[in-house]
Amino acid sequence: MRRRSRCARSGRGTASARTRASDRDVRAHGRRRRRTWTVRSRSCGPPRAHRCGRSLTRVAATVVLVHGAWHGAWCWEKVQPLLDSAGIDSIAIDLPGHGDSTEPLTDLAGDAAALRKVLAGVDDVVVCAHSYGGVVVSEGAAGLPGVRHLAYLTSFPVAPGESATTAATVEAPREGPDSELANAIRIHDDGTCTLDPTVAISGLYADCAPDDAAQAVARLCKQSMAELQGVATQAAWQDVPSTYAICTEDRAVGVGLQRVLAARCTHTIEWPTSHSPFLSRPELVADLLIDLARG
Repeated sequence: MRRRSRCARSGRGTASARTRASDRDVRAHGRRRRRTWTVRSRSCGPPRAHRCGRSLTRVAATVVLVHGAWHGAWCWEKVQPLLDSAGIDSIAIDLPGHGDSTEPLTDLAGDAAALRKVLAGVDDVVVCAHSYGGVVVSEGAAGLPGVRHLAYLTSFPVAPGESATTAATVEAPREGPDSELANAIRIHDDGTCTLDPTVAISGLYADCAPDDAAQAVARLCKQSMAELQGVATQAAWQDVPSTYAICTEDRAVGVGLQRVLAARCTHTIEWPTSHSPFLSRPELVADLLIDLARG
């Protein structure tokens, strides 16, 4: 395991000698002072990234969290404090046009480029992807030597030539709840799509607390069809160890399809959750990532 040191920062501290304070890019929660501050780093740039934890001596990998379609870095808000408590640094990014990002929506290539900018600033990292985020990670994390492990949560470890939409239609045995996601998608003339909020609650957050589900639906944003239809040119999971978490009560990505996709990964685990375990069972997500970061 590689060891790496990082200096503690004060509330007014910067991420590097050339980093300046701003409210736009990297949000950090310092464990030592229990203070929240925001910095803007040239090394990260867009997308916006919500950073949690800064330790004096790190003995574990940093965890980078990549949200799925229509979501943002906010979806990891229950997971990051658990990682922080375990001494694991984490960065939850907002892909362009999502969450707090002020960048316009882009395509798969743009999302992958944004992820690579973040990963370029971390030399030992576990990358965790949810749903569509797996397409971004498969493309954007390929060929980077600092990536230790990939975690796919009911996600899409696509192969070259596949997109999120084609991977979602891979022939698979029927198992578990029927997918309700297709019934929730509304495609618009401007090349974006949104989700019907009523159907989305059942399709994405079936086992979440009602308040959590309502708040999550209210924060969903537009998604570019160019992202969902973007074709991957490389696959990070072909060269990097990976773990796939099958969510057996998922009503968005069928369990049978998850098993087909999980067969591409090095390891497979199963959770009795629906599509959003980061909200319904954040401790499961955190425990997996802590083990991978320390492994």
